[in-house]
Amino acid sequence: RIIGSSAEAIDIAEDRHRFEDFLNHLGIPQPPGGAVTTLAEALRVAELIGYPVLVRPSYVLGGRAMEIVEDASELAQYVHNAVAVASKRPILVDKYLEGKEIEVDAICDGDQVLIPGVMEHIERAGVHSGDSMAIYPGINLDPAHVETIVDYTVRIGLALQVRGLMNVQYVLYDGRVYVLEVNPRASRTVPFLSKVTGVPIVRLATLIALGVSLREEGYAGGLWKRQKLVAIKAPVFSGAKLVGVDTYLGPEMKSTGEVMGIDFGYEPALAKALSAAGLMLPREGGVLFSIADRDKPAALAVAQQVSAAGYTLYATEGTASALASVGLPVRVITKRIGQGSPDVLDILRSGEARAVVNTMTGDRDPLRDGFYIRRTAVECGAPCYTSLDTARVIADLVANGAPAYEVLPLAEYLARGRARASVEAPRER
Repeated sequence: RIIGSSAEAIDIAEDRHRFEDFLNHLGIPQPPGGAVTTLAEALRVAELIGYPVLVRPSYVLGGRAMEIVEDASELAQYVHNAVAVASKRPILVDKYLEGKEIEVDAICDGDQVLIPGVMEHIERAGVHSGDSMAIYPGINLDPAHVETIVDYTVRIGLALQVRGLMNVQYVLYDGRVYVLEVNPRASRTVPFLSKVTGVPIVRLATLIALGVSLREEGYAGGLWKRQKLVAIKAPVFSGAKLVGVDTYLGPEMKSTGEVMGIDFGYEPALAKALSAAGLMLPREGGVLFSIADRDKPAALAVAQQVSAAGYTLYATEGTASALASVGLPVRVITKRIGQGSPDVLDILRSGEARAVVNTMTGDRDPLRDGFYIRRTAVECGAPCYTSLDTARVIADLVANGAPAYEVLPLAEYLARGRARASVEAPRER
């Protein structure tokens, strides 16, 4: 006998056909897709739902062997390489919805579902949740979408008859909430959410697994009262210690830890999280931009803010042309390693460029020059942003100047947050 959630609940959440039937029965939307066992089936599903698609094996943790593929040739390569990882289980092919990702940790006793908080990710769906920056509470979420997420989470937890912890990941795309995945187990955000809300999530879940109800512990179901503070979870990477590992952010998890920045406002909390994670831009120096063609228009705003904040812009040939076309002062650096001086590795090793913004095409070949840019940045201790969403919030922060903040014990933040909530409660009603 398994203590807590049953093997049946786990299998429903992991088996694609069962999970699809489960959500359809509840009337809860999910991205279109299917489970396949052959290349022909994979190509047929992808053609039906349209590229890009998210592909992954069943029954894996940490986004292992999960990728976003842009066309049939990439899909064929993935299916060929995924056979060993999939261990004869089906490969899942889902429509990739590039929207805002939202995450929930919940506690269910079979009769009630308590949701300590709803977190929104800074990076859009497609970056593994463990590598994303998460904001509590979801300060940019429409209350109607939060209500939908709470409703879906409660219905899923009760229908699965979860006993203990459950993690649900959603994507908000084109104004509609979709379920990405359900995990009837603990997740890495539990300590973060427990600290910032004051809900003893692990203790409650453990007691429930042993047969105690939420009501017996003095808790009711539904969404826990929103705290009057902001906390941001930022990932920590060990790239410098893992020789030869690429550091781009994607569906497969790369981070080895996380930190929390907490304050009464968004910008101070963000500054603390970035500083603690080693992701903050240095106070001065140069920033190297090497951007995939499809991302160049979106990267211009980031480069403009960074330049306005006093940083020197360096860029590889194509990116430099795009930056210069809008009047930004930029120094062209050759991307072709060893075919010019200085090349991209030279300016990183010399310290002229102290941070990198680098996005990728769908080609994951580690022999490409982009791999060496990212690896050299890590080895030189330069922050390397491979998601424009990450780069954008950092650019916003430096453009507005370093926010002032104080450092207090966690208990004091929680106490002040509760006091603020009590004062503001009558106005909210």
